[in-house]
Amino acid sequence: MSQDLYELLGVPRDADADTIKKAYRRLARQLHPDVNPDPATQERFKEVTHAYEVLADPQKRAAYDRGGDAFGGGFGQGAGFSFTDIMDAFFGASGASGQGRGPRPRVRRGQDALIRIEVTLAEAAFGVTRELKVDTAVLCQACQGAGAAAGTTPVTCETCRGAGEVAHVQRSLLGEIRTLRPCPACRGYGTLIPEPCRECSGDGRVRSRRTLNVKIPAGVDNGTRVQLAGQGEIGPGGGQPGDLYVEIHVTPHETFTRQGADLQCTVSIPMTAAALGTTLRLPTLEADLAPAADSGTETTFELEVRPGTQSGTDQVLRGRGVPGLRGGRGDLVVTILVETPTRLDGRQEELLKELAAARGEEAPTGAVRATHKSVFSRFRDAFNV
Repeated sequence: MSQDLYELLGVPRDADADTIKKAYRRLARQLHPDVNPDPATQERFKEVTHAYEVLADPQKRAAYDRGGDAFGGGFGQGAGFSFTDIMDAFFGASGASGQGRGPRPRVRRGQDALIRIEVTLAEAAFGVTRELKVDTAVLCQACQGAGAAAGTTPVTCETCRGAGEVAHVQRSLLGEIRTLRPCPACRGYGTLIPEPCRECSGDGRVRSRRTLNVKIPAGVDNGTRVQLAGQGEIGPGGGQPGDLYVEIHVTPHETFTRQGADLQCTVSIPMTAAALGTTLRLPTLEADLAPAADSGTETTFELEVRPGTQSGTDQVLRGRGVPGLRGGRGDLVVTILVETPTRLDGRQEELLKELAAARGEEAPTGAVRATHKSVFSRFRDAFNV
């Protein structure tokens, strides 16, 4: 074999053992005689296997790198080579069964469960306790998870003698290849249940509906998942239960919208109120949760609208937003919209004309301003209010 062994496997000369093994597995899947019976391909497979046998053995690889004869014996005769490596290329390092050596355990951890609930914005902001009905797998009380009828126990499988797997021998150009597969009689468990429990049919668990009280913490948002450890599915054979995840969906609010920890709302006021200034009494988000008789909960707050407030002005009220999951609380942003009257009677129109004349606004030309202001301009305007 004159071709370089590293080139045969398609790896660099400084490749580690894991890289060499992965390269061989990839090629073996393509070139194995059972997959491709072409004579040229079979010869190629022998060369690749020969290269792997040398490079997978540290001593042989060192001898090959020094230019010596790393493979003194015939094909398949050198120490350290095993047909298990060939089967690993098809079934992975854990064997053909994919379950590892030995019988499968009957007792396994249960799956996690997910349930979605709807809460109001106020409940998401301040927390709430909900009663949920959950339909999941629970421990079979008749057999206590054993899966066998009362007075009986599992027996050793006679086919595999408790090993959970049986040998399968296949002849190929390389000789006999011995692989292990899950026992078809016991499905890899190593034991059989002669008389399964009538309640659970040998699974060790049954479906049942149960009631849980779930505490939703303050500050959750759309998509937040609350984990309830050990409240999911009981595992097969009465194994450890999985977890239950409660996913939160927040319904829209008629007044407030949420942006992170901040709340936003819009208030419309008359043109005269914007010009003269006024005080507004607005509802709080807490009003959605507070009982009518609970005088200790603030259900409204006062908003001072300064004289000359322009439409679109935002007023920020610190600490009136949504509580955070880790403490603190966001702000409430109130956007002021100034309403211009569309219908005026004779007296109202006369008064507005008098006001326009007094202010010299009978024929306004309109002030044209740039849409985008510089940072300096915005800073200057903030102090000239």
